[in-house]
Amino acid sequence: MDTWIWIVVAVVVVALVVAAVLAWQAARRKRLQDTFGPVYEREVESASSRREAEAELEDRRKRREELDIRPLSPDAADRYARAWEGVQTQFVDDPVGATRDADRLVQEVMAERGYPMEDFDSRADLISVDHPTVVENYRSAHDAYLAYDRGDSTTEDLRQAMVHYRSLFSELLETDGRDRTTDYEEVR
Repeated sequence: MDTWIWIVVAVVVVALVVAAVLAWQAARRKRLQDTFGPVYEREVESASSRREAEAELEDRRKRREELDIRPLSPDAADRYARAWEGVQTQFVDDPVGATRDADRLVQEVMAERGYPMEDFDSRADLISVDHPTVVENYRSAHDAYLAYDRGDSTTEDLRQAMVHYRSLFSELLETDGRDRTTDYEEVR
């Protein structure tokens, strides 16, 4: 064969390899965006490169797949819903204590569902795989609670933290697709 034919074949092969790599990267990016929603953009903005952010998100997804996350039993969901109702009621007289108890209650539900209870950032990272739309609420609530301990936030900040904790709590409490905290709200 002539040299120019080999050159054309080589160029076609390289073009096909490049196209395959680009298609793989686009599919991976789409899957990560679909899985992580708003968390994807947050990670891309905070990382030094898109590639680094995507590698971190892929690592989270793999760590999450290794976990045995299970729904709560109906009895456990009811028990936690009643406990949440008490925490909400407590807020009127003791906003700091109620916010602390909300944080603790969210952690208890996470633990019972099978999430590892390492440090806060690890918990939030793993929660972001299953609950990407509310993980930022969890981060904000936790930050407000810690800021109050330092004297850097107000009771209104704690109230907002309670709203944020509730959004994650409600998602964590779901069993069979039904949010049990709504049942208790309607009865009140």
